[in-house]
Amino acid sequence: MSGIGEIIFSGGWIGLAILLLLFALSVSAAYLVFDQIMTLRHNEILPEGVSDAVRQALLTGRIPEADAACRRSPSVLSFVLLNGIAEMDFGWREVEKAVEDGLADQSARLMRKIEYLSVIGNIAPMVGLLGTVTGMIFAFQQVAGSQGAAGAGDLAEGIYQALVTTVGGLIVAIPSLAAYAVFRNRVDTLIAEAAYQAQHALAPIKRRQGRPAKPGSASPPRTVTPQQVVASPPTKPVKSVKPPPAPPAAKRPGNPPPPPREPS
Repeated sequence: MSGIGEIIFSGGWIGLAILLLLFALSVSAAYLVFDQIMTLRHNEILPEGVSDAVRQALLTGRIPEADAACRRSPSVLSFVLLNGIAEMDFGWREVEKAVEDGLADQSARLMRKIEYLSVIGNIAPMVGLLGTVTGMIFAFQQVAGSQGAAGAGDLAEGIYQALVTTVGGLIVAIPSLAAYAVFRNRVDTLIAEAAYQAQHALAPIKRRQGRPAKPGSASPPRTVTPQQVVASPPTKPVKSVKPPPAPPAAKRPGNPPPPPREPS
């Protein structure tokens, strides 16, 4: 313990403050890693049996039962399926859009905490670099104060602070960035599987809407009742228009007719 205490307090108050900040970042990273291990379990994201239960209910037209199956097991998959079921009356395109929106929303929700691991992994080396810079400033200050006659003992404290904080920053940053990469790939895999299961569960909606109409389902011919005939206004008779008489034919020129004979 004495060796660890020497390392912690060797950099003075500035080094101690930087190490405490790195310790806080490491505790936060450890909490986030444990939280994501519990959150990104397969059964938490994709409960077993929900997809099949919803599909069977939709095949038989039992929409309330499909809705209840989703609500019994709250999860990412259930949220996405509920979005699709809510839009089934507006056509398959709206169902697909609702599923895509639900997947995007849940993916962003899962990535929100994982992004903090990336932030910690990027900040920790900068904090360690801050300790490195302050340590080197302290070391060169000793050299300047002694007018170039500073010995190794005078420079040791500043160099010690510079190295300790740098190592501390790397110790925090490397596991944080590694955990971020692993959890991000895990989220991508689970979201892709959720999309596949949602398409499989909601396929009966597409099949039902794409089914052609049966020959016997055509609407019957419209019949006119006597009441509708009485209620209809009478139609006016159409007067027939006689064609105009043809003009008399012109007489052709020729011999004049013979005169009438006188009675004998």
